[in-house]
Amino acid sequence: MSELSQADQYMLDQIRQQNADAWGELVERYQGRLLAFARSQLRSRHDAEDLVQETMIAFLQGLDRFRGDASLETYLFTILRRRIIDQLRAKGRGLSVTSLEAAEAGQRDSASSSSPAMAADDPTVSSHARLDEERAMHRQVVATALRGLLEGYKQDLNFRDLRIVEMLFYCQLRNIRIAELEQVSQQQVALIKHRSLARLRSSVEVELKSLGRSVAAIDPAVWQDDALAATMIKSIWDDYRVSCPKRNTLGGFLLDTLEDNWRTYADFHLNQLGCTFCQANLDDLKRQTEAADAAPLRDRIMKSTVGFLVR
Repeated sequence: MSELSQADQYMLDQIRQQNADAWGELVERYQGRLLAFARSQLRSRHDAEDLVQETMIAFLQGLDRFRGDASLETYLFTILRRRIIDQLRAKGRGLSVTSLEAAEAGQRDSASSSSPAMAADDPTVSSHARLDEERAMHRQVVATALRGLLEGYKQDLNFRDLRIVEMLFYCQLRNIRIAELEQVSQQQVALIKHRSLARLRSSVEVELKSLGRSVAAIDPAVWQDDALAATMIKSIWDDYRVSCPKRNTLGGFLLDTLEDNWRTYADFHLNQLGCTFCQANLDDLKRQTEAADAAPLRDRIMKSTVGFLVR
């Protein structure tokens, strides 16, 4: 199912017809948040701008292959993130998409030598090795199931379990650390993890069956090992940003108009989890708000002073 709004679909149709105005609208809409994200990961503004430019070129070059499985924002962020990863790897650095993940990296690394969950380069779990069409479809089905799981938490206002699932799969924190942060028992965290994985497996199996496919035929190893499943989910979460609040929710957080439970969750996602995608979006919203606030004053100054230029 397409994740595109009607407005975005119309804009894409215009771009495919080589409408320069439509392309300019897309660049204007997304360049700020993409640049904010790139600058959060790279030391050089020049490098950040170059990668945003490369992202836009890559988007145009691959436009015929874009099927709308993700939103435009998510798709552009995915292209940019992969280019940033390539550049950081060349410099011997890595990318973390959450601040909490980065802060806990040292603790994870100390136990990673024997942990299959960290085997991100293994072709059975690496998103970059999934070139086969069947596995690409599997990833899309998992992403849809993840969205369904997380939307259920949001609709039920079950933000505690949502936070725990984010820390489990998005940040890949240890159960003991999550228990400390949420002030629950490790058994509760383990139960939520087990229950979430079971629901995901069930949703994925049902959807694949409706498509005439099966997990056993596509990638049986992943769903037979919780650690491998968690790593696959992390990879998909990074690409599809399945739990990121919508931009209008971030706008409400910025303007302090959200209800208390949503405001508390948005604050967690932005500031405790530290999602760098959403922080970039928020930075872009702040910049736009400041520019909008400045425009009336600028116009007033221009009107009141322009006459002095001809005296």
